[in-house]
Amino acid sequence: MKNHNSADKNDDGAKIPVIVFFAPTASGKTALMKDLFSPLGSHFILNAEIISADSQQVYKFMNIGTAKPDSAFMSDIPHHLVDFLSPSEQFNVSDFVDMADAACTDIFSRGKIPVVCGGTGFYVRNFLFGVSPTPESNPKIREELLQRAKNEGSDALYEELKKIDAESAKKIHQNDVYRICRALEVYYISGKTRSSYKIENQFRSRYRFLFIILKPPRELLYEKIAQRVDVMFKEGLKDEVCSLVQMGFDENSPGMKAIGYREWFECGFFEEPKADSLLESKISDLIKHHSCKYAKKQYTYISDINAGNIIEYTASNDDIMKIQNLIKNFIS
Repeated sequence: MKNHNSADKNDDGAKIPVIVFFAPTASGKTALMKDLFSPLGSHFILNAEIISADSQQVYKFMNIGTAKPDSAFMSDIPHHLVDFLSPSEQFNVSDFVDMADAACTDIFSRGKIPVVCGGTGFYVRNFLFGVSPTPESNPKIREELLQRAKNEGSDALYEELKKIDAESAKKIHQNDVYRICRALEVYYISGKTRSSYKIENQFRSRYRFLFIILKPPRELLYEKIAQRVDVMFKEGLKDEVCSLVQMGFDENSPGMKAIGYREWFECGFFEEPKADSLLESKISDLIKHHSCKYAKKQYTYISDINAGNIIEYTASNDDIMKIQNLIKNFIS
């Protein structure tokens, strides 16, 4: 296993400067990235490249439901870890940290600043502090757990995990078979809970971080989430999900477990392919509900990191100027 806490640096021995933005879904982080780091932005401050810390934007064909940056934006500001993986493939936090590390080294070697930006708190936290050194996977135990999940359902394994490791269970969705099985696997291999493998409480020494947390007022955020979901439906979310199903992806595909996709299966849409608008309205409401719950969970997960610069973000000019000044001081 790689040691993500190692002190490897760029060739001259200096730490690589990295700006890290954590922000919940629909908080306006994409617009902020355009404003700060696109030459066309009104607050353009430096040449940067974006490393996405979004666990679902890695998947191909899933554009609308993941609010993936459009091609025009990605041509203005190069993006990494976006749109490269089949929805049938797993992508875990160790994969993310490895690829983000490689991207940071590459970006900085070309005279630009790496900017890690996203709302997957698990990814952001492990990038900042390093991946905890859990045991290597045991193929036999993993296969047995996956077979049990198939036979008994993910709910049964989730209930088992809650009894064994309630702390880990709180951080995992009950439909996330991969992470449920991994947490159980760690316990059955080592006799220790997944949550007992703590991440070090200090930033990794290979980088010099500026960590910014965007925290919009809750009611404003929930309103924006509802608006975003309405826009997704207008832009063709239903057609996108149907196209993915036609390609052979289903509710068991890792990518299709994302919010915006799994609800179509939960509501039985594909059992009634000619379903009326009432069912689509129910799906829309469920996506909004799940998105708001996820936004709350994002803050809960990241709340114990005290080293971030918290911006009560409303996308006002004052907020953007605060962020701009933080960055200027960081790079000066």
